[in-house]
Amino acid sequence: MGPVPSLEPAQLLLLATAALVAGAVNAVAGGGSLLSFPALLAVGYPALTANVTNSVALTPGYLGGTVGYRRELAGQRARILALGATSATGAVVGAFLLLVSSAALFERIVPLLIFLACGLLAAQPRLARLVRERREDPGGGPTPSGRAGLDGHTVALFAAQFLAAVYGAYFGAGVGIMMLAILGIFVADTLQRLNALKGLMSLLVAVVAAVAFALFADVSWVAVAVMAAASLLGGQLGVMLARRLNDQALRWLVIAFGITVGVYLLVTS
Repeated sequence: MGPVPSLEPAQLLLLATAALVAGAVNAVAGGGSLLSFPALLAVGYPALTANVTNSVALTPGYLGGTVGYRRELAGQRARILALGATSATGAVVGAFLLLVSSAALFERIVPLLIFLACGLLAAQPRLARLVRERREDPGGGPTPSGRAGLDGHTVALFAAQFLAAVYGAYFGAGVGIMMLAILGIFVADTLQRLNALKGLMSLLVAVVAAVAFALFADVSWVAVAVMAAASLLGGQLGVMLARRLNDQALRWLVIAFGITVGVYLLVTS
């Protein structure tokens, strides 16, 4: 996987700051790994090592966001159980694929994965409108608890969520963007409740991937130690910010940064 760098204090500070912001961004809308993954690359980690380290390090951030979103998760038990089982299965597949992939292959497809996540986030509002226009009740407002919000598009929703979980375990950067887009397209509910659900599913995928990578991959535990605490704090701060930020402004900010990172990796790979 390549040599692991010896980190200077300034580099450790960079990783902690990136993880703090990434944890907050993941809690707000997803896409925080588009900040922390490039930071790991910037301090000298090979792409594959950076990816598995990033996945492990940001897991506490998803936990912080989920704890902060407890109120919005109320009444979504059926969704959580159904989508949780799908997400865990997909995460196992994604982690396995990464563990058997070559570093060279991973580095070639990283920019394409980032572009995919950004494209889905950009298209999500229009795709959601198209799906809702085909609903018998196109209101798109909050739905009652239970299975409501899953009926009518269950197969498509679960298939998309499974693929997102595979992607999330294989390459963590942008999985929150992808899941939020999928939930926004197929589940009629408020953005805050869908964001809380997205955060919990992202946490589940991250935990499955983190366990697999901790056991079988080349994780940099020095970087994890620095980034994990920062991402946990960032996740809690992100929930506080999420209720105050303009959705569209945040969406396009994350997209712009993601495209920049994707182009940089494409031209330097």
